[in-house]
Amino acid sequence: MFDQLIVSVTDGMLIGVVYGLAAMGLTLIFGVMNVINLAHGPIMALGMFGVYLCYTVLGLNPFVGLIIVAVLGMLLGMIIYAGAVHRVIDAPHLSSLLSTFSVNMMIIGIGTAVFSTSFRNVNYSLGTVVIGPITVPGTRLSSAILALMVTGLLYLFLYRTRPGKYIRAVANNRTSAGLVGIPSTRVLAMSFGIGTALAAVAGGLIAMALPFTILSGGAFELKSFVIVVLGGLGNPIGALLGGIILGLIEGLVPVFTKVTWVPFIEFVLFILILLVRPQGLFGAKQ
Repeated sequence: MFDQLIVSVTDGMLIGVVYGLAAMGLTLIFGVMNVINLAHGPIMALGMFGVYLCYTVLGLNPFVGLIIVAVLGMLLGMIIYAGAVHRVIDAPHLSSLLSTFSVNMMIIGIGTAVFSTSFRNVNYSLGTVVIGPITVPGTRLSSAILALMVTGLLYLFLYRTRPGKYIRAVANNRTSAGLVGIPSTRVLAMSFGIGTALAAVAGGLIAMALPFTILSGGAFELKSFVIVVLGGLGNPIGALLGGIILGLIEGLVPVFTKVTWVPFIEFVLFILILLVRPQGLFGAKQ
């Protein structure tokens, strides 16, 4: 029982780090421009198919394919911002919700026509890694390490580079940032692109662990919403910690009860956090 518990905790933490990376893209976009991106799930699904195609068609290592997915995700995010978000960014929240939901439906429609809804998987393995009494799939461990590295790079970018400081300035006060010469529109487009790239990369990492379809992103989008509420909207590091918490729940619950209870427990937690601490477990008090 104890060995099974340790294995479940380890497995939950590894997938939780990837969940956190996915939620980071959602919370970054919200933190900078106060927009909830309902196209987040289908973008993750595109990341899954991006890695799949790089591996099966181009013959690239999936981790190399993630670089292509990240670049294309960045470009796609900037296009989505220019076409669907920029004109409604200062409109009531419902406008941006409907706009990104329209993008959601377009991606799913085109993806279904091109890829159908058949399951795919990236049949790639790095063997296993033995850590004491625990045997960990090498691919999952590498994915978690890469997600942590991306998180670290994002932190350095936001706090140690001029474009990152521009993003934080626009997030704090867009009007004041514009008055001191910061190109707000370009910064917003870049922020949306980075958030989209993070979602696509997370989708690619998940594709190496689980079977997927073009519809798979919807479930991970819901998990991302739970995570950003746990970590605090607009808090990328909180998203990582929230992802680890969610991963631990998914790892531990099946040890004690049926796996079908996992979604129920996740969304009960979601509601409780909204009621008791709406700023999130790691968000600052308002």
